[in-house]
Order: sequence, then C-alpha cells, then structure tokens
Amino acid sequence: MTTFKDHFSGHATGYAQSRPTYPPELFEWLASQCPRRDRAWDAGCGNGQAAVALTTHFGQVVASDPSAQQIAAATPHPRVHYRVEPAEAPSLDDGSVDLITVAQAFHWFDHARFHAQVRRVAAPHGVVAVWTYGLSRVTPEVDVIYGELYEQRLVAWWQPEPRDVENGYRDLPFPFEAIHAPGFSMTLEWTLDQYLAYLRTWSASQKHLLETGIDAVDGIAPAMMRAWGAAGQRRTVTWPLALRAGRVV
Repeated sequence: MTTFKDHFSGHATGYAQSRPTYPPELFEWLASQCPRRDRAWDAGCGNGQAAVALTTHFGQVVASDPSAQQIAAATPHPRVHYRVEPAEAPSLDDGSVDLITVAQAFHWFDHARFHAQVRRVAAPHGVVAVWTYGLSRVTPEVDVIYGELYEQRLVAWWQPEPRDVENGYRDLPFPFEAIHAPGFSMTLEWTLDQYLAYLRTWSASQKHLLETGIDAVDGIAPAMMRAWGAAGQRRTVTWPLALRAGRVV
C-alpha cells in the first residue's frame, strides 16, 4: 500500500455529512464526452458522492480511496464498487475504464504515478477529469469572517497542497488532450450550523484541533452568528468549480 497524506480519516463521518454536493449538470457533461459509458473510475472518492452521481450515466463505477475510514463512511450503491487502494495503484484491468474522475482530491496525488495509471486503465479515447472548489461565497459580511478563519486563524495549519486548490489546479501537470469545459458551480441552501460543520471538515481545521485541542471554528462562531442572522435562516452558499478535462490518446 502506497503511503498517502491522510487528512480526513479521523473525521470521515463528519466529512461525509458536511461536504457540498456537485451539480448533476457536471456529470451529464462528463458522460457526453465519453464514446462509451460502461465503467467509470472515481479516484480518491472520499465519501462517494461523485461516484454515486456517476451511476446515473455509467453501468458500473469503481470508487477507490486509500482511507478505509472514508470508504466505511461512503454512501453505498449497488453499482458502486468501493476499494481501499491508492489512486497510484488501482486494481483495474488495462483499458477497462471509459471515464476517470478526481473530485477535490487531485492535489494530494503523486501526479506522475497517477497519470501513468490513467494511461494504463483508460479505454480507447477515454476521458479524465479533475475538479476542485476553493473559497465559498455567501454574503460580504459572512465572507469577511470566512476569510479571517481561512487566511489568519488557520494559516499555520494549511498544508502546501490546498494552495493548488486556490489556483484551480492550473499549475499542476495534466498531460492529456485538453477538452474545453463549460463553467460549473455548486450552490446550496444552508443553515449556519451546516456551514460551520463544513468549515470544521477542512484539513487545517482538523489539524489545528488535533495539535492545540482548540476548535478554530468555535473562535469565529459568534461573529459568524451576527453576520448570518437568525439561527435557522438558510442562506445561499456558492462554490465555483475549477474543472480540467482531457482525452487519453
């Protein structure tokens, strides 16, 4: 088993419950790029939300993650086959996958080794797509407090890799024939409790808690409550997606 950077196993259940969901239009577009739709592979699947969404368009989905805890907390589905294994060493046959996806995990991979596996397992004219989302937007008042947490209180606890999220994976290697992708975003109607639970799933939030015993999100919660309004009020939370797609030729 390849050593991997494990920032989420310790809160796999909370991660599964509190991460935003991807728009159906994203998976419709990805499927439309594939000449066949027999099998998809979702690498670094985490809680399985992308893998389950892919079943709408593909006959079978293999979903892999090196974290047994993440796989245990993932959403079950009869056509999703979960496997505890790294993206750099999948137990897939050569030329057996029509679509390869990586949702919010590409920055953690060993890219050269993963790309070699993509070329090995991809079916002829197969498609690979990686996407990420960075800063959320709610209201100017909420966003200021969000920025304080992200850029000040947690600055010392972020790993280098999430900085690749901020620039939409533009600087990461992606040696495939580029496919122009439309713009997508995630939009959810959340209460304050749901939003704070999401902030606690950040790798830096968990690292801060582990190393200091202090929940950094608790520190900004009073200000966030004032900015948010009534406790049960739902607000629109938006995350633009940065998507890179390519054909394996």
